[in-house]
Amino acid sequence: MQAKKYNISVEATLEVIGGKWKCVILCHLTHGKKRTSELKRLMPNITQKMLTQQLRELEEDGVITRIVYNQVPPKVEYELSEYGQSLEGILHSLCEWGETHITKVYGDKFSVLEKSVLNDNLK
Repeated sequence: MQAKKYNISVEATLEVIGGKWKCVILCHLTHGKKRTSELKRLMPNITQKMLTQQLRELEEDGVITRIVYNQVPPKVEYELSEYGQSLEGILHSLCEWGETHITKVYGDKFSVLEKSVLNDNLK
């Protein structure tokens, strides 16, 4: 198998965490393990199909770990893998930049940011 070629290393990063939902999922997982239903509740605008697809892709890339509990009813949780934890600084920087951008464009960030555990630390 021939190695893939990238023009710049950020392409490799975006290949793994790019798109509308992957960073949001990862940000939620920085706060601990989550079940699929918890992630869906935290991201009401994502479809179940898209959530499942994004979780599978993140798992395939080794960024998250899927934990299956052998019980009835079945229980599955997702968490950042050790490799995925290396993205926490990047995710934090993206959040800070987004907060600055929202303030620049809209003025009052609280008028456009939903109430969320991820926004609780904002001032």
